Amino acid sequence: MEIEHQPSRQRFVHESGGYSAVLEYVMLTRDRIDFKRTFVPEELRGRGIAERLVRTGLAWARAQGYAIEASCWYAQRFLRRSDA
Repeated sequence: MEIEHQPSRQRFVHESGGYSAVLEYVMLTRDRIDFKRTFVPEELRGRGIAERLVRTGLAWARAQGYAIEASCWYAQRFLRRSDA
């Protein structure tokens, strides 16, 4: 499953069949990030895409050394888990 990071749009995206699933973020400061929203269209649901988007985004943010926040309820679940 291909996840594309689009830094200029502050998001991670997976495209399939003309539909886009996204994890949107905002840089709060130069070293602090907030994952704001995860969205998967109905046509793509049930495939683990949201989880893959969040795990990819979190891995990238951690590799950058960012302090991570999540105002998105779905992304918050992964911050609370030890296996995120």
